[in-house]
Amino acid sequence: MYLDNSATTQVSMEVFEEMKPYFTEEFGNPSTLYKIGRESKKALDLARQRVADAINAKPEEIIFTSGGSESDNLAIKGIAFKLAKKGKHIITTNIEHPAVKNTLGFLESLDFKVTYLQVKENGIIDIEELKEAITPETILITVMHANNELGTIQPIEEIGKIARENKIKFHTDAVQSFGKIEVDVEKLNVDLLSLSSHKINGPKGVGALYIKKGTRVVPLIHGGGQERGIRSGTENVPGIVGFGKACELASKQLEEHYEKLSSIRDELIDKVLNTIPEAYLNGDRENRLPNLVNFRFKAIEGESLILLLDAKGYQASTGSACSSNTLEASPVLTALGLDPVDVHGSLRLSLAPESDSFDVDEFVNVISESVSRLREMSPLWNQELDYDGVMCKKHGDDCRKC
Repeated sequence: MYLDNSATTQVSMEVFEEMKPYFTEEFGNPSTLYKIGRESKKALDLARQRVADAINAKPEEIIFTSGGSESDNLAIKGIAFKLAKKGKHIITTNIEHPAVKNTLGFLESLDFKVTYLQVKENGIIDIEELKEAITPETILITVMHANNELGTIQPIEEIGKIARENKIKFHTDAVQSFGKIEVDVEKLNVDLLSLSSHKINGPKGVGALYIKKGTRVVPLIHGGGQERGIRSGTENVPGIVGFGKACELASKQLEEHYEKLSSIRDELIDKVLNTIPEAYLNGDRENRLPNLVNFRFKAIEGESLILLLDAKGYQASTGSACSSNTLEASPVLTALGLDPVDVHGSLRLSLAPESDSFDVDEFVNVISESVSRLREMSPLWNQELDYDGVMCKKHGDDCRKC
């Protein structure tokens, strides 16, 4: 059972079938004038329309990229370089994806100033702190729509209104939220918005950046002038076609999938917290994506838990796939004010609509058994057992009931 859909998703058969001709007989370069080139251009235009329709944008506001990371880079650097003469101050949060965080780190090396807003215990920023952070030099606010580790959703619409009132460009990374909740660029009040194909059952290596009409960015890739001169390079036609189809399907199924996934998510949260001692939910309980939960278990190593679950046929993660090879504590979870030792015992589970055979009770039993096994070997857990002589396995070390 695959439970790491926030890392990547399986390409759906409908998407794959629509892509196939553009690897073979419809292989033309869309910049050429003859028939197979025109056919590729037509397919590109249809995909652009589908992406635009999915987020309530205009086709000419969609720029195709290689994925979410490039879209974030293009949005942030593109605005920073374009408006550098006006100011060099950018506002963001301390739980952004590495594609945003590391891009801002690069800009800081070029003398841009970045304010990193702290999140509250629930993983959501304080709007008043955002307002206080704005200066006459502020040219850009970039805040992700939904966090890739926690699943918590930021008040993007409200942030967008504040940005508009202060004539500041606003970018959001909607890579994780798109396809799970409504993403409407008009309602969200955004100037730039990043998307990625492989999070919504489309192919890897394709994404898009929404750039609101009238917003100007400095291109990062120069060449033949494709994508309105904003992103040069021969377009990945098969990938873009697949992305467009995935957007169409995600939009049609959004409400149905939301209801199904949020029901499974809530059942999973309740049963894990009620079954396993010293289990905690990371991030806001209600204001989160329907498919994503993040738990932490006291006195265990998350990496060991992943291996035990894998041996039982469940594939999950401890956090972001973009940084899962490091053994450092998750910056996102430590930003919540959690003890770095406890952070290491985290487990991220991200569901997919096609998970029809997912049995919550069975899975919670597997987690419970795995956590118990790891705690038997854990010096930290054995140390906890000395609390007042014995620790209640049902309610934890603060129990006064048993």
